Amino acid sequence: MNPAEPARRIPFPAGVTGALGERDPDPLSRMQRRLHAEPYRPGIWGWILPALITLFAGILRVRDLGTPHLLMFDETYYAKDAYALLLTGYELAWPEDADDAWLAGDPQPEDDGSYVVHPPLGKWMIALGLRVFGQDGAFGWRISSAVAGTLAVLLIMLIAQRMFRSVFLGAFAGMLTAVEGHHLVMSRVALLDIFMMLFLLAAFGALLADRYSGRRRLAAWAVRRESHDRRAGPWLGVRPWRLLAGVLLGAAVAVKLSALAFIPVFGVMVILWDLQARRLAGVTHWARSGLLKDGLPAVATVLPLAAATYLASWTGWLSSQGGWGRQWHLEHPAEGLARLIPDPIRSLIHYHASAADFHQGLDSAHDYASSPWTWPFMGRPVSMHYDSVSAGETYEQTGELCAAETCSSAVLDLANPLIWWAGLIALVLVTLLWLGRRDWRCGAILSGVAAGHLVWLLFPDRTTFFFYTISYHPFLILALTAVAALVLRLGTADRRPDGTARSAAAILAARQRNTVVLLCFVMLCVATSAFFLPLWTAELIPYEQWRMRIWIDSWL
Repeated sequence: MNPAEPARRIPFPAGVTGALGERDPDPLSRMQRRLHAEPYRPGIWGWILPALITLFAGILRVRDLGTPHLLMFDETYYAKDAYALLLTGYELAWPEDADDAWLAGDPQPEDDGSYVVHPPLGKWMIALGLRVFGQDGAFGWRISSAVAGTLAVLLIMLIAQRMFRSVFLGAFAGMLTAVEGHHLVMSRVALLDIFMMLFLLAAFGALLADRYSGRRRLAAWAVRRESHDRRAGPWLGVRPWRLLAGVLLGAAVAVKLSALAFIPVFGVMVILWDLQARRLAGVTHWARSGLLKDGLPAVATVLPLAAATYLASWTGWLSSQGGWGRQWHLEHPAEGLARLIPDPIRSLIHYHASAADFHQGLDSAHDYASSPWTWPFMGRPVSMHYDSVSAGETYEQTGELCAAETCSSAVLDLANPLIWWAGLIALVLVTLLWLGRRDWRCGAILSGVAAGHLVWLLFPDRTTFFFYTISYHPFLILALTAVAALVLRLGTADRRPDGTARSAAAILAARQRNTVVLLCFVMLCVATSAFFLPLWTAELIPYEQWRMRIWIDSWL
């Protein structure tokens, strides 16, 4: 698995999955183990494998990225909004035939500001690609998504590697993410959700780093504390990783407002981490101490940073005069305490009130809308693009000749069925592990899924789509990784259930067998992705082959 790790391991649900050696007489090391905060050094393979898998993921996401040269699905909004941001700093209205002019390389927006319901940061990310590569080809408005998706693959590997203390399990998570079709499609279209997912994943990684950093400081205090320090415990000082998480959470909300759900969920998760750490470190009044010395400082720093980051994303609109609703304050003079609020901010508040009404009232029918109850089963994926040509015709998007009776080209936001459905089973197992053993990693995984999925159940009448699940996609992968960690240890305990000792050879054979089982699972996932790849990348294939990949009629 990981050449940097010793052979023996303790059971995953009981606590840390790291190496088990002889009891270290050093009290600091013992306390770090008690707090699950031991230093982790992955070695050279901890960097080589992530680099290679990230390169592979990047190739998959960039290959033929400009095909098809169309505004697929909601690209018709976000690509043009991004172009308008480059021109004026705010979104502009477009004429009805704007798509034709756009694809011809002659975009002509109108002068009026456009009413949009999503914050601007995700569109600014798309605008970066347009700035560098231009608007003439679809590559320009999709490359930012491809970069974001590739970076997410690297992040999930580093996070899994640290959580489970295993280079092998980090690579396991990274490879599954690299080839997973839902993640791949969202990395190859100019939609906003891939950027929100990246910022949320990065925020989770920052909170994870803060967990280890804070607990190491707490361990240092615990081994040198005096008797009068036991009641209150220490103040752990400035926590830069936590501050970074605040900025990243603000950035996620600045892409899509649905990221707001992650702030309270992650906040509760972190507070529970802090309370547990103080209790394990021997703080007598651990609950009061944790709330006053960890919880309140976090609220007082993280929330303002997130809010400031969000507000900064509106700089282009605030500094303009022509953005939609920008002059609302002129027709609605402030009264009473509202006079204390700057006029542009009052206009922005009104803008958000209007957007909130829009989101809550969005219930229009759509061919590819789906209920959140169907998402775990992948009941209705979203078709971003479909086209067909007859025998002997040339497909204008690729210049290929159709050699069958009918040929199809599609971009279907369909997850890899093996990964997605296995992930559903993994979530059930992780839930049972958390209920039975209260392992913090299981709780963290479930927190991400709850924030990304359960929030949509609160709006049963709203129009929703399967691609919203990309926000918690990394946590589905981490659930699979947690189950893989369990599989790795089957038959590797020092003693059998009957109490007899296992030989070193038997433990090594079990470890090798378990590793092969997981490698076979990964290879099956790769093979499944290779089978579905034409449906994700607009490849021209005979209609019969396209239909063979539509396993369920609701995928049509």
